[in-house]
Order: sequence, then C-alpha cells, then structure tokens
Amino acid sequence: MDGSRHESRETLKMNFDFSEEQNALKDLSAQIFKGTSNYDRVEEIEKTEHRFDQEIWGELAQANLLGVALPEDYGGLGFGLLELCIVLEEHGRSVSPIPLLQTLAIGALPIAEFGSEEQKSRILSQVVAGESVLTGAFQEWGINDPLSTSLKAEEKNGAWNLTGSKPAVPAANIANYIVAPAITDTNDIALFLIPTNKPSLTITNSSTTNRELHGEITLHQHQAELLGTVSEGRQALTWTLERIHTAISASAVGCCAKATEMMAEYTSEREQFGRPLSHNQAVTQRAADCYIGTDAMRLVLWQAAWRLDSGYPASEEVRIAKWWSAEIGQQVVHDVQHLHGGMGADIDYPVHRYFLWVKQLENMLGGGSAQLSELGKLIASKAKVAAGVA
Repeated sequence: MDGSRHESRETLKMNFDFSEEQNALKDLSAQIFKGTSNYDRVEEIEKTEHRFDQEIWGELAQANLLGVALPEDYGGLGFGLLELCIVLEEHGRSVSPIPLLQTLAIGALPIAEFGSEEQKSRILSQVVAGESVLTGAFQEWGINDPLSTSLKAEEKNGAWNLTGSKPAVPAANIANYIVAPAITDTNDIALFLIPTNKPSLTITNSSTTNRELHGEITLHQHQAELLGTVSEGRQALTWTLERIHTAISASAVGCCAKATEMMAEYTSEREQFGRPLSHNQAVTQRAADCYIGTDAMRLVLWQAAWRLDSGYPASEEVRIAKWWSAEIGQQVVHDVQHLHGGMGADIDYPVHRYFLWVKQLENMLGGGSAQLSELGKLIASKAKVAAGVA
C-alpha cells in the first residue's frame, strides 16, 4: 500500500494493493497460524492455567513476526501499523489464544514511540525474541474515558509511584509490563510502564466473553517508569489509543472474514429439500450482506492504518473503523451463526468462537455508540474551527 499527495488539488491517492513484502508477510502469518493452531488445540489451551499457547508464540518469534512493527535496531522488521494489521487480521482468522494484540499494539507501540533508549533496548528486544509479554490498562470504570484515568502518580526523589485500580486488563496474568495512563500530582496525564513482578501490584483474574483472562489490577505506591515526558503525556495517550483502536479493528476483520468463509462453505454443502442452502435466495442475500460488511470493514481499516502510517490526521478515520468493526462486525458474525442453524448455537462448533471474539473486541475501549459519540465531537470541533469560533 502506498499513497501520494497532489498539492495542487489537495487530494490523497491511496493504493490498497499489497506490496510484494506485505503479501509475503500475510502468507507467512497465515502459514504459521494454519499450521500450528486448530480448534482442538484452542480448546486444549483454554483449559490450562494461563490460557497462553506458548508453542505458536515461539513460532511467531522464530519467524520474527513479533517484531513486525518494531525498529530494526532492536531486532524487529521495521514495518509500520499497516503490516501489524496484516498479521493481526490473520490472527483473528485463527482465534489463537495468544496475547498478540496486547503485546504488539497495546504495549510495544507506545514503548517504541515514546520510551527512552534504555527502555526500548531492555524491553523491545525481549518482545521480538518472544521472551516478554506486554499489555495495557486503558479501560476505565463505568463510562470508559482513558483521558480520565483512575490511576494517580506521585513523584518522590525522581521515582514515580502509582496508586489506584484498573478493570479488564487483557493478559495481565502473563504480562511482564503494563502500559497505563495516570494523573500526576501536577494534574497532568502521562503514560507509565508498570512492572508486574512486585507485591505492591495485585491481579484478580476473570474469564471474558471469548474465554481470555482479563485482570483487575490494584496498585499501592507501586514504583513505575515514566514513558516519555509528562508534557507530552496527553498527546502520547491519544497517539496510542488511535493505534489500539485500529489494531482492534484489524483483529475483528480477520474474525469476520473467516466466519464468512465458514458460512459460505456450510451453506454450499448443507442440503435442504434436495438442494444446497446456498440456492435459497434469502440465504444468498444474507450471505452477501456478510461479505459486503466484512469488505467494508477492511476498507475503512486500511484507510485509518494508512493515514496513521503516512503521518496524516486520522482521528475520524480511526473512529469510523472501530465503529464498523463493532457494529457491522457484530452483525456479520450474528448472521453467520444464524445461517448455520442449530450448529451455530453449539458452543463446541468452531463458528461460535468468532461470535464470542467479535463481541469481546466490540467492547474493548468502547463499542459503536461510544465511537459515534467521539466522532460527533470531532466533527463538531472541526466545524467550529472552520467557522472561526473555536
């Protein structure tokens, strides 16, 4: 994918054809997930204590896919968000129980962008090698607003201590570090890097919609590292959230794409009244809705990811992508389940997992209504600027 600006007309041209490198990345990701992950294995891993498939994690590390969007200086491949989304889409198709979204998007991206040289050298090389798991605590209690974080940060003698609690931290049970925003004693907001190996942090795990473990974390004077500077904290948080929302959308696209393929195969093979279900007009129309919905989700995803990678403003595009993945994504997997009939309601049948995954992704950092609300604020703010009243 590439793009160029024509200054005379102030328009952007986007090419959504994958480059040779991007196609190779997609093929390699698909090969690893297909070769290592299957539904029986997913069920087997879900019965373990940590619900973490370390075998496939090791294969991704060996192929250097854990470093897809990390700088080459720390062992990564040096690609951008677009390429990370390619890998995340393939992961969504497999629903493998690994903290890929959590580590590579929620944790590693802000460290790579805002971390000190020491932090990046210490942590990112471990991520690339598959030796460190990262996550982030951006969910808030009640109405979710990461800019109104419940964590408090206090500086003493050059060290930062955090106090407070956070709900629904994905993969907190296996994470080595958690990235989280906190309010400083000067009432500024900043990003912090929280080590999980100290007794001043406790984690209470609970099973989620898609059977992952999320943790409620509680910190009491827990020593943490400042990520970047306090002065750039709000900007860093916005930067991070835009990329997390985009990455969530990529995972949802993968789930919907695979679910739609499963539905097409099932309705082509399942016969009713002497002919395949796919010969029924009502079935084909609903199947076409699933295909169109998934394709539209992918289009707005690539638009958001491309703009972020290219350095263009993308706040609206990110919200649009997350809305489509939440609202239309849920509609797609619901229709897929419905077209499977009784099999779709069987929790032991694989298609049910895609419904659960998309539901979980839908609610991460705000569903469709939350995205519409934020999008409305962005549009109103832009209108005020245009009218000269902002």
